[in-house]
Amino acid sequence: MTTSQQTQSETQPLDEKTVADYLRDNPDFFLNNTSLLAMLEVPHTCGTAVSLVEHQVKVLRDQNRQLKRKLMDLVHVARDNNRLNERMHQLTLGLINSHTLEALLDTLREQLLGEFKADTVVVRLAGLPEARARECGVDLFDRDAPELTHFESFYKACRPQCGRLKQEQLAYLFGDQAPAVESVALIPLGRKGATGLLGIGSQEANRFHPGMGTLFLTHLSELLDLLLYAHLQPEPATTG
Repeated sequence: MTTSQQTQSETQPLDEKTVADYLRDNPDFFLNNTSLLAMLEVPHTCGTAVSLVEHQVKVLRDQNRQLKRKLMDLVHVARDNNRLNERMHQLTLGLINSHTLEALLDTLREQLLGEFKADTVVVRLAGLPEARARECGVDLFDRDAPELTHFESFYKACRPQCGRLKQEQLAYLFGDQAPAVESVALIPLGRKGATGLLGIGSQEANRFHPGMGTLFLTHLSELLDLLLYAHLQPEPATTG
């Protein structure tokens, strides 16, 4: 290296990355240069300069507050999940102990409206005579109904979905109550949704949204599949 090149190298300021890399590789640098540490100041967002130590303390305090908030969020989620599991347990027991189709559907509606704070619940079932459907308080389900063309993507996925529905979908599910429904949890019943569907409506727009988990709804769907199968089987013919 020539003298001029050496002089230029010595006088040329170091770039930030070089300094950062050096400090990262030498974490004890400031321990050996405490006087330099005391001289360093970091501009504050309000314009007042603070020492590097004060800045580090502030950063650590901010990180501590963020960690506390995250911890509290996790605690709240755990508590919500615990309450949800308890309500699901009670719902399961109630449904299993319902020995008739009417009792099963009444228990389902009462639990969803009461314990799960739904605003409206609709059940559509296939294979029921109209008189029987009226007794059970359900609507008939026909997979070939023209209204179901509005649910093409739902039946293509054939799994619980949450979110806001189109007006045509709301009208098919909730009838006169449709204008008050802002968000819905929609659950297919039976293999490929052949048994029917369950709609849980809320007047709150964010009560059911696409980003929420559907594990509980999936478990409810599987439970209802098993219980409804027994109730919807035709009674064996008696021989005279």
